Order: sequence, then structure tokens, then C-alpha cells
Amino acid sequence: MTDSAPRPDPWQVATVVGIKQETPRTKTFRLALPMWMPHLAGQHYLVRLTAPDGYRAQRSYSVGSSPLDEGAIELTIDRLDDGEVSSYFHDVVQQGDQVEVRGPFAAYFVWRGEAPALLVGGGSGVVPLMSMLRHRRQVAPGAPMRLVYSVRTGEDVIYRDELGAETLLTYTRAAPDGWDGHTGRIDEALVRAAGFERGAAFVCGSNAFVEAAVPLVLAAGFDPADVRTERFGPTS
Repeated sequence: MTDSAPRPDPWQVATVVGIKQETPRTKTFRLALPMWMPHLAGQHYLVRLTAPDGYRAQRSYSVGSSPLDEGAIELTIDRLDDGEVSSYFHDVVQQGDQVEVRGPFAAYFVWRGEAPALLVGGGSGVVPLMSMLRHRRQVAPGAPMRLVYSVRTGEDVIYRDELGAETLLTYTRAAPDGWDGHTGRIDEALVRAAGFERGAAFVCGSNAFVEAAVPLVLAAGFDPADVRTERFGPTS
């Protein structure tokens, strides 16, 4: 397990070697890097697009893959209606294309092996949390970690095939037929159902989601100093 944040590489040209449709509005892009280095679970990369006239747009996307996934990173990108970069990825990018990336970045919202670890995600906020969950499965499968994950409908579940017994899922708008689990927004009871009252807590989602979730984590018993947050927005 990497203990210190790696120094970001300069801009490099990554090759798209795989694309997976996660939900109707979300795709995972696997990027092979010529200058790969192991990231920390929770870090992000910058992606830069350059138009023929020289105009540039860049956005930051969390890495969803484990640091042990050598040679490549996976970025799971939500399509935003007014998002220059996300729309380009969803509408234009194909396997074999090349894009500029730089990273990894961030040293705060990262999992370094803390246990227990509570992960609380809303929508695409699950992406860096999945990196943590995948990495923990590889390096410390016995370490207690739970994911509390909030989505709107059954169509919005990212990484559906990888959500195991560690995951507590709730649907805020429409649950699938036959669902007998939690519905509605994350509440204190659902957070407490994770079974942790101490350890590290990672909360990721929209600003509104984070603002609502953090008090629930604190009410469950977590020390404020152990709660880390990351907020996703239209320009994230």
C-alpha cells in the first residue's frame, strides 16, 4: 500500500483502451498511461481537451480503479448536459482515441488503510469510494469497510456488479420492483446500520449531499477530525 502521495506526472497522452457503459448517463473509460504510477485510493486526474483553434477545456475526475491496477487508470464520467469535457467523452471518444491527462492529485481525501472505514456516496460520488473499496479488497480484505450509497433509481447504480455485502444501498426516487431495503434519502438509521461508530469516514457527492450526510455521520459517533469530504459539482 502506498503511504505518501505520489508526485504528479507532467501532462501525458493516454490511450483509451476500454469503455464501459455503467448507467444511461455514466461511462467508465480505461486509459493506458505511458508514464503510469500507483495513485492513492481516492485521488483524481486532470483531463485536458484542445480544440483545433487552440481553445482548451479541462476537468478533474476521480480514479475509480485500484492503485494496484498497473499501467492504466479508470475514470468514470457522468454526462452533464452543459459539460464540455463530459459531453465530448460520451459523444465523441472511442476506443483507441488519445487524451491528455495529468495526475494523480490530492492527498487529503485518500484511504491509507484506516479501519474501520465508512464510505458514504451519492450518485457519481461513489467513484473515488470504489477505488478505496477495490483496493481494500486486494490489500486488506479483512479490514472492516462499509459503503453507504444513495442513488435516485435502479438505472443510476454505478458499478452494480461490484457492490457486495459491504454495501448499503438506498433509492431516493424509485426503487426496483421487489426491493425491500432502504428507500429515501440517507438517514441516521442507515448510517448506523453500517455498524461503525469510529474510524475514518469518507463522504463524497454533490455539495447538498455532503452537507446533509456529514451531520448523520457525526451523529453516528464519528469524531469530526476523522470525517473527510469531497464535493462534486458541474465543474468537477
